[in-house]
Amino acid sequence: MPGIVTVGLDGTDHSLAAADWAAAEAARRGARLRLVHAWIWRPLDVPVAADEEVQRHWAAGVLREAAARVVENFPDLPVTREILAAETVPALLAEAAAADLLVLGSRGHGTLVGYLLGSVGLHVLRQATTPVVLVRSPRRDEAEQPRDEVVVGVQDGRESGPVLEFAFAAAAAQGTTLRAVRAWNIPPVLVWGGEAMRAADDAGGLEPLERKRLTDAVRPWRERFPQVEVVEHVEMGGAGQVLLAGCARARLLVVGRRSPGRHDLRKIGAVAHAALHHAPCPVAVVPHP
Repeated sequence: MPGIVTVGLDGTDHSLAAADWAAAEAARRGARLRLVHAWIWRPLDVPVAADEEVQRHWAAGVLREAAARVVENFPDLPVTREILAAETVPALLAEAAAADLLVLGSRGHGTLVGYLLGSVGLHVLRQATTPVVLVRSPRRDEAEQPRDEVVVGVQDGRESGPVLEFAFAAAAAQGTTLRAVRAWNIPPVLVWGGEAMRAADDAGGLEPLERKRLTDAVRPWRERFPQVEVVEHVEMGGAGQVLLAGCARARLLVVGRRSPGRHDLRKIGAVAHAALHHAPCPVAVVPHP
C-alpha cells in the first residue's frame, strides 16, 4: 500500500509552497498526497467573515486552490482533500500519526504563519511522533541559488539513527549528495575524564576524534544506501551555527528533536529552533528517542 504525505494548508503563500514541496515528495515516494485544512465554525472569527457559509466556502477554497495547483504540476499523483472539523493542533497531530510525513508552511526568519502562529505550530512540532517538514516560499535571491544537497546534523548515540535514516532516504529519493555535519567544541575540564582523553589520544587529537565519530555514525547508512554520495563535514563551533553555515547548497535540512517527556513539551531543542527560523530551505524535524 502506498504511503501518505499530508500537507496542512492555511491559505497563505507559504502553505502553497508546502503543497508544492509535498506533491513533489509524494511523487518521488510513489505515495498519495493528502491536503487538509482544520476549520471549526466560530461566529466571532475574524477577518474571514461572520457568516458560517462564507467561512465554509473560504475553507473549501483553500483546498481547491492547492489541489488545482498540484494536479496541474503532477497530473498522475493521487490527491485527496478534507476539511478537518477539529481544533488545529489535535487535528494535525492525528494527521501526522496517520501519515508517513506531515508538511506545513513556515514563514522562516521568524514565527510560523497563519493558523500555525506561535504556540499552535510549536505544539505540533513538539508532539508529533513522525517527521514534520516546514516549507516556506523562497525569496528571489534564494531561488537563484543551486540546491543539490540534503544536509543533516549528526549527534551521538541512538539519537542519530532515525535522523540519518530519514536524511539518507531523502537523498536517495532526490538523487542528491548528502552532507553529514557534526559540530564540536572543546569539552569542559570537569567532564573531560580519563577515558575521553585516551580516546582523543588514540585518534590523534580532538578533531580527528570527532571525524571518527561522524564516520562511525554514518557507516551503517552508507552501507544501506550505497547509491548516496556522502560528504562528511566536521567543524568546531556551535551546533546551530555550524549546521546553518553548511546549508549553502541545501535543498533540505534534516535535524533531530528529542521525544518530549511530560515536563518538556515546550522544548524543541536549540538546533531545531535555529534551523526553523533561519535555514534557507525546507527543514525536516525528525523525532528520536
